[in-house]
Amino acid sequence: MRSNKFLKAEQAPLVWDAPGLLAGVDEAGRGPLAGPVVAAAVILDDRAPIKGLGDSKQLSAARRDRLYDEIRAKALCCCVAQASVEEIDRLNILQATLLAMRRAVLGLRLKPTKVLVDGNRLPPLDVLAEAIVSGDALVPAISAASILAKVTRDRMLCELHIQYPEYGFDRHKGYGTAQHMQALRVHGALAVHRRSFAPVARALAAPMADPDATP
Repeated sequence: MRSNKFLKAEQAPLVWDAPGLLAGVDEAGRGPLAGPVVAAAVILDDRAPIKGLGDSKQLSAARRDRLYDEIRAKALCCCVAQASVEEIDRLNILQATLLAMRRAVLGLRLKPTKVLVDGNRLPPLDVLAEAIVSGDALVPAISAASILAKVTRDRMLCELHIQYPEYGFDRHKGYGTAQHMQALRVHGALAVHRRSFAPVARALAAPMADPDATP
């Protein structure tokens, strides 16, 4: 005789934090008017701790440079990637940033089990990921990624300064300072300028300024 009792199905618990390699991801260069947006992904080695990690924007340039070398030497693996100015203008800065982050994660030599991303948006990934607001100040792996991304991008802009010293890229790193805006009005835009950004578009639409005029 068939039993009338229902068998209770047991549901396997969802595992949100599986053990394994943890990667931190951050970017540098969302706000500037020139240059690529750069992202980094870092998997730290628990056996080789790095002291002094923190939000790259709160560290001195000298301290960032020292930590950059230490991260590259001690991390299990890391990858720095970018999205170009053309991609920024075509996709918009948010989508280009997520693209750079995805490229950085995919470029890791080791595949992480989980990815922690600074901010509140996640790039499309095939691994478990979590967005953490102010993660660069809270999670060492994200802090390390922020340092790699910022140092890499700052060095790119210093190289641009050698080619185009009249723009002052070594000082403002592409941000819309008064000096940078004046250079745009006097000399026009370069190929490295983000034409989809309103300040660049306005500067290009305005008549060329007198180079001898006071900023």
